[in-house]
Amino acid sequence: MYSNLDRPCRKNLTSHGLIYMGEEEHEITVLNISITGILAELNSHKKDIDVKYIFNMLLTTTIIDLYLPEMRLAGEAEVVRVDVDNDRILLALEFKNIAFDIDKTLNKRKVYRKNMPDLGQILLNGEFHEFKTVNVSVEGLMIRLSETISVEEGTITYFEFKRLELNGKVEVIWSDLTVDAETLIGLRYVNLNSDNITGIPRFDRQQTA
Repeated sequence: MYSNLDRPCRKNLTSHGLIYMGEEEHEITVLNISITGILAELNSHKKDIDVKYIFNMLLTTTIIDLYLPEMRLAGEAEVVRVDVDNDRILLALEFKNIAFDIDKTLNKRKVYRKNMPDLGQILLNGEFHEFKTVNVSVEGLMIRLSETISVEEGTITYFEFKRLELNGKVEVIWSDLTVDAETLIGLRYVNLNSDNITGIPRFDRQQTA
């Protein structure tokens, strides 16, 4: 797979971004890009981050989160190769679930939203309803209900999302109906059972400036 990333039609450039690996955010410099992925240099001043550290972080999964604000790209990529070149750690990343934000809203968002479809429950109008997440961030989540539910903006209610072991209070920021009569709801965390949300990066764009 690495040969696809290193083919002659790749475009050399210097751009900056962030990856989320081992429940930590790391700065990267993009060296070249193709339609299938990128070759990037890991920028880290921590002495304990070396090739052995990276391989240990990838034992669970080789899929990481990637954020390239200058190119308006965000999503998931797979680490398909790790190399060392004169003490530089190079990562070959293959795009897996990448979104290109043509409306430039990606750079206006405060935090990164990770596509994470999974099931949860929310209390609305006195009853618990099953939902499926559309995306999740460290500040809130967007959910889809397979039924028409009327809910007022500003409503404070309870939810549970087992995949991230999250539960507590959320505020309804907005709601809308789809053409299939399903309900989309944007939620902001108000009071959670945990101060730290693992598995979701923040990806502050100022880090790459």
